[in-house]
Amino acid sequence: MRYLSALIFILTCNAVNAAIPKPDLRAYRDTHAISDTDSVVRKNSVSAGVTYGSDALFFGRTGPIKYPFMTTDIIFNTKSGFFIYGSALKVLGYKPLVDEIDLGGGYYYRLSKKFTGTVSYTRFIFNKEANIIKSSASNDINWKNTLDWKYLKTSATVDYLFGKSYDIFTTISNSKYFESSFNIFNDQDFLSINPSVNLIFGTQNFVQRYTLDHQYWVEIDNIFLENENGRRARANAKFNMLNYSFKIPLAYNMPHYTLEASYKYSIPVNVEGALKNRRESFFNFTFYYVFY
Repeated sequence: MRYLSALIFILTCNAVNAAIPKPDLRAYRDTHAISDTDSVVRKNSVSAGVTYGSDALFFGRTGPIKYPFMTTDIIFNTKSGFFIYGSALKVLGYKPLVDEIDLGGGYYYRLSKKFTGTVSYTRFIFNKEANIIKSSASNDINWKNTLDWKYLKTSATVDYLFGKSYDIFTTISNSKYFESSFNIFNDQDFLSINPSVNLIFGTQNFVQRYTLDHQYWVEIDNIFLENENGRRARANAKFNMLNYSFKIPLAYNMPHYTLEASYKYSIPVNVEGALKNRRESFFNFTFYYVFY
């Protein structure tokens, strides 16, 4: 955007990009919704937001049933590029008051006008009754690099998850940002859209971990449980293509806040282990405000 510092709100994401607000970070994560219509302004700022999502998605995988959710997020960006953030997630219609809290920090860098990147660490803290598939993860180290080559913006992101399960992911995203040349209600507002195509590659040990942690779901038809060292567990450890997705976010922007609605179509592939994911549409609605 013209005015806002870059934000990320599962995301995210990912996923669950989902999907955690961070400067230009986690463009695949959908558990916390992502601000897809932003750019970076180098100044100190505090940002806060709230998101509704139709289902929790984590690295191209969803749980056995739909888990609509709400998140609240806050981030502090420094002029030097360092940032810290926190996020809380509530799955709607289920018992825990708060299903997940995320805490983390990182650094935003710009190597040239067209090449930027972030490196960050996130700690995931889950209620013991949380049922979202992301609850099989504990820690995430994220490294993202983005090249804006005028016609498209291309991002390559590497994630290493460790703790309860161990996985590595690579996400490739191509997007194109468009901004309206006209105003809507006054001379400061404008519309923006940033359609993207995303590819996720990686292992999926977190799927097997999720199944072992939620064995009561065995009674549901789309769960298949096998011992931790069985064939399905070995298949989960392979580095494969996991997901294709197409996303269209539309945002209404003012100097200090943004209201964004997005549609995402997800195509899971090479689904192994416990969850028989199918093609699915996702809807996210996000509002966030920036304090300079």
